[in-house]
Amino acid sequence: MKFTQTFAIPCLLFRAVSTLDLSQTFHFALLGGFYFGAVCGFCLGLFGARFLFKRTWDDSVAIGFCCLFSNSVLLGLPITERAYGTAALTANFAIIAVHAPICYGIGITVMELVRGRGSSAPELLRKVLQAIFKNALVIALGLGFFVNLLGIILPVILTDGLDLLANAALPAALFGLGGVLVRYRPEGDLRIILYICTISLLVHPSLVWLTGRYFDLSKTDFQSAILTAAMAPGINTYIFANMYGSARRIAASAVLIGTALTIFTASFWLYALR
Repeated sequence: MKFTQTFAIPCLLFRAVSTLDLSQTFHFALLGGFYFGAVCGFCLGLFGARFLFKRTWDDSVAIGFCCLFSNSVLLGLPITERAYGTAALTANFAIIAVHAPICYGIGITVMELVRGRGSSAPELLRKVLQAIFKNALVIALGLGFFVNLLGIILPVILTDGLDLLANAALPAALFGLGGVLVRYRPEGDLRIILYICTISLLVHPSLVWLTGRYFDLSKTDFQSAILTAAMAPGINTYIFANMYGSARRIAASAVLIGTALTIFTASFWLYALR
């Protein structure tokens, strides 16, 4: 997990952002609708964990992150492609392009605000900015946008090395998660895990359905946005929890149980979107 969190996933994010076609990515109605639902899910997870389940604020932020970060790549892409074809993936790629920057930006900022409560405003701002800009994932995203916007052509010897690390990111993270699940069993946490799954698999896509109708999204964008929103929490939710040492058992179990439940909930959403 240390390898994926510090090296492999930053390389993956850097390569993804540095090669984006930014002119085709930012579609306000699509992204606004999707991330409105995601942020609402984060708030429901955060305050539900704190006030319904009496978790600490640190744990509550990590649980909120579980409700924020859906598995848009490993689940969202293949399910959308099988259901609607390759042409339908344009909206998926637009969502994925800004998924990590938005979600990590929200998660890190709120976690640092929670941990720094009681500090003066300038000190709190310093801590938040320090935490954000010392984070390997944020640094990778920032460098990716820098290279992209300036049109810098990287030498092949460098991109080949980055790709080797990037290709190892998701397999290594999933393997590490398997070890984590052996260590952290969901004993006594089943209710809050099911709460996370309910928000991720049902509430988030329902909110995207409403916002998609409001913004009058095209049929293809509407279907892709809802299916992406309806995916289980992704591996990044455990990486975030592990980064702060908060709610690791809950995050790992939510990824596993949520992924299994997606078989049934994704079928429901596919039926509803016919």
